[in-house]
Amino acid sequence: MKFSNVMVAGSGVLGSQIAYQTAYKGFQVTVYDINDEALDKAKERVEKLMTLYKQDFDLTDADVQQGYERMRFSANLSEAVQDADLVIEAVPEKLAIKKDFYTKLGEVAPDKTIFATNTSTLLPSQFAKETGRPEKFLALHFANDIRVKNTAEIMKHEGTDDHVFQALVEFAEAIGMVPLPIYKEQPGYILNSLLVPFLNAGQELLVNDIADAHTIDKTWMVATGSPAGPFAILDTVGIRTAYNISYAKGEAGDEAAQKVATFLKEEMIDKGKLGTESGEGFYKYPNPAYLEKDFLKA
Repeated sequence: MKFSNVMVAGSGVLGSQIAYQTAYKGFQVTVYDINDEALDKAKERVEKLMTLYKQDFDLTDADVQQGYERMRFSANLSEAVQDADLVIEAVPEKLAIKKDFYTKLGEVAPDKTIFATNTSTLLPSQFAKETGRPEKFLALHFANDIRVKNTAEIMKHEGTDDHVFQALVEFAEAIGMVPLPIYKEQPGYILNSLLVPFLNAGQELLVNDIADAHTIDKTWMVATGSPAGPFAILDTVGIRTAYNISYAKGEAGDEAAQKVATFLKEEMIDKGKLGTESGEGFYKYPNPAYLEKDFLKA
């Protein structure tokens, strides 16, 4: 299977990164989102990414512009997917939204098109039926800041064709990722199976008034030598993503998660503190306190 044209559905923090990384590595990319306002924000994100690519990889303006010129943006689903060999979906982490999206996508996508979800908390089998092509559907999960944290977890469900699975492993490598094949469905894959309990523990310490966010981060950083604590990581992941995850768990009966979701909504999202994307979350950016040389001192 050969991929030339890729559609990325959802142009948020991670969707924009996936789209630009894929285009930078030589693929034609169409970015789809529900309206022009969302796409305008995506273009702003990509412009910021181009600056980071120049800094991190010592690239020229021409180098990063070549990637951008392989991108186009569309709020028309039929138009966006018409030439796609592969769709990478990065829409919000709510099952109803994903089911609705895939039902609509399956009706207009070419028969050849493979679908890959970037879900971080759901399982592909939960909405494989809605795709209309479960054998051509699987999960392809990226970490945030994918240009440098270049993991790609490829996870099949029981109905995924093995040739499709292998094609996605090869695609992940082609866009500069370290492919991490996962042969059985696992909530959270590998990365989030390790990371989410850690982030949950930090958030519960905060909402239960055990300590403030900076102290919790400082504790972890000093004791383990880690470059970031849970709240610095949450800012990078995005507060809305963290809220969606906690909200879903709360709706399922997890009282601790519901308490976290309420805090994130009232104290962060409602105040415009969305993390690095808005310039403020648990820290202020572009110069967060946890990176200051005195942060870890007594």
